Amino acid sequence: MSTIEKAVNGFKANLVAKAVEIGVNGLLILLLTRVFLTTEEYGLLYLAISIFGMAVFFSRMGFAKSAARYVTEYREIDPSKIPFIVRRSLTFNLITIAVMVIGLIVFRDPIATLVGEPELVPLLSFGFLFVITQTLHSYGYVLCQGFNRVTWSAALLIVSNLGILVFVLVFLGLGFGVVGALFGYIAGYALGAGLGLVVLYRWVSRIDREPPDAVNDRTGSDDDGLSRRILEYSLPLTVTGSASILYKRVDIVLVGAFLTPVAVGYYVLAKQLTEFVTAPASSLGFALAPTYGESKSSDQLARAAEIYETTFQYTLLFYIPAAVGIVLVADPAIRYVFGDGYLGAIPIIQVLSVFVVLQSINKITNDALDFLGRARHRAISKGSAAILNLGLNLVLIPTIGVIGAAVSTILSYALMVIVNIYLINAELSLSLRRLFATVARVCGVTIGMALVVILFLPFVSSVVSLLVIVALGVCVWLALAVTSGLLDLRWAVGQLS
Repeated sequence: MSTIEKAVNGFKANLVAKAVEIGVNGLLILLLTRVFLTTEEYGLLYLAISIFGMAVFFSRMGFAKSAARYVTEYREIDPSKIPFIVRRSLTFNLITIAVMVIGLIVFRDPIATLVGEPELVPLLSFGFLFVITQTLHSYGYVLCQGFNRVTWSAALLIVSNLGILVFVLVFLGLGFGVVGALFGYIAGYALGAGLGLVVLYRWVSRIDREPPDAVNDRTGSDDDGLSRRILEYSLPLTVTGSASILYKRVDIVLVGAFLTPVAVGYYVLAKQLTEFVTAPASSLGFALAPTYGESKSSDQLARAAEIYETTFQYTLLFYIPAAVGIVLVADPAIRYVFGDGYLGAIPIIQVLSVFVVLQSINKITNDALDFLGRARHRAISKGSAAILNLGLNLVLIPTIGVIGAAVSTILSYALMVIVNIYLINAELSLSLRRLFATVARVCGVTIGMALVVILFLPFVSSVVSLLVIVALGVCVWLALAVTSGLLDLRWAVGQLS
């Protein structure tokens, strides 16, 4: 199977998994906001999950991604080292999990006091289970990528998300409320973690059983300093991960600390909707990342540059129009889908539409830089932007409210994306003229689509009419994209079929 075929198959598998994730999260949002939880309870649940997410970062510490990088490398030069890489990185991860679990149990009351929400204590009491299961689920997901078995990463994602949906609904149906919803997430991640560890165990055992003449007979040794290298490469990844936490979790915690659980509910809903939209870019970046590493190992950087430029073109062709569409339909979408109780989320979603474009570029660039050996530079970029984001949040949230969190995210993220494009250009020598030309042509397509949507938007009066307008906008976008030459529809369908 060629490199392109592997990448396309991985993308399709991961896209299916992301589609399942989007469907599950979308259904959960509707059920939690409209049926099972009040706005305050919804905000409280995701405030707790945001706190757990910060703990999960410290329990992961970049070990999985570091191990995935070396698994990819040693698959080509010495597969006998892979069992050691997997076992040692898992050992490191178990140690950090234990530290964070103890910390969360001991400090659950002070954390609730610090945030100013005593209702968090029952949720924080079970947070250690969330940390254990999500960390191990993430470990298996990332290691499958390192083995270039992205279809298995997709399988883990599907299993965990379907498990979350089933268990959340079961526990809520039994009347366990917010705590039941949290246990649903824990049970779903436990399913994914269990499957991932079993799969990794089988792959590692298969390598261990290889005859001595098929693999290096030093299996399991550390004469290449692999333990040290795994730890060293995990450090910049840890910095990058801490920046991700500042973007994904800390702003939610600060909104909860400065404002109210209701404001958290508005902000979480807005961020979740934007994350849904960026799922395809996440799948594409995840699937292509090992390809960049393999291209560098085989000295085929020109091919890697061509792949990135094509990916950039199709990503912006989708996401710039999507961002404009979000701005235009945010009001009727929130009003008719989620109800009047969430109208406060409308301006947040409109501001975060810019974040959709920035996030899509970031998704196709992040993992590529890691597999190209640029994790340290990306860590500096993302860490600096995250510190800026934190500072802006501390200033803007108390002054202009929850909108301040969205503005902070956009300003700092834009800086990081610019630096990351510079880094990947330094590595692959991209055609910047082609990238800028792509942006200009996509903006032309977007303007045409937006004019049609604006013309018919006053006729939206229900969910059905909203869907009709969205479908009309998609059709106009598709027609303009094909006629402008930006989208080769036959080629795209052929690649995905």
